[in-house]
Amino acid sequence: MAQFRLPKNSKIKPGKTYSSADGANNKKTFRVYRWDPDSGENPRIDSYEIDLDKCGPMVLDALIYIKNEIDPTLAFRRSCREGICGSCAMNVAGTNTLACINDIADVKGDVKVYPLPHLEVSKDLIPDLEHFYAQYASIKPWIQTHTPPPPDSERLQSKQERNALDGLYECILCACCSTACPSYWWNSDRYLGPAILLQAYRWIVDSRDENTGERLDDLEDPFKLYRCHTIMNCTNTCPKNLNPAKSIAEIKKLLVARTM
Repeated sequence: MAQFRLPKNSKIKPGKTYSSADGANNKKTFRVYRWDPDSGENPRIDSYEIDLDKCGPMVLDALIYIKNEIDPTLAFRRSCREGICGSCAMNVAGTNTLACINDIADVKGDVKVYPLPHLEVSKDLIPDLEHFYAQYASIKPWIQTHTPPPPDSERLQSKQERNALDGLYECILCACCSTACPSYWWNSDRYLGPAILLQAYRWIVDSRDENTGERLDDLEDPFKLYRCHTIMNCTNTCPKNLNPAKSIAEIKKLLVARTM
């Protein structure tokens, strides 16, 4: 009889409990995934009880407070704090999101914070995105042309041509959508995933690009593109309210249209 169990070294164990909210009236507990590759120990969940009156309203504010005031060993990425850079992408209360725009008040009960799922973890809340960015590089995310540029101007677009990029150029490559996709979990070695396919579509529909045929040729692959089964997790979790699933469908439509 088959048995499915996690390896011993991957089982999450209870961690430490910290309290800095004695006497506070506005307390909240944050249960944070911790793993140090140098310790040789299993991952653990540390609990931090904090006074929300002493930090900002977002989950990232609380993590920064924890690092500055309670536990300086906590590791996570962050930069802009405005939902622009994508650095603080993580799983909060079961949903992939950006910690900097995730309001603590929207989370009922304890706030459970984990790294993005189904990626190698470098440390604590920091996922290894090397493969994700290698996939991004593989689609050649820049304008490719065969004709020389106009001698006295840029390559211009009409308003309609520029509008075709709306809902695409706003992607910040936070990886929330790709790491919420079951198809990407199981096939990330070959399936590009929703974030990269949205980016690929962004260059396919750019009127200034002259390599549309080659871009479509590269995507016409049973794994790169067609592992998408329209589960819609990507669209549901995108913190920028974009629609990667629609972009993937549009690429499939373009591939069909050129054979007719």
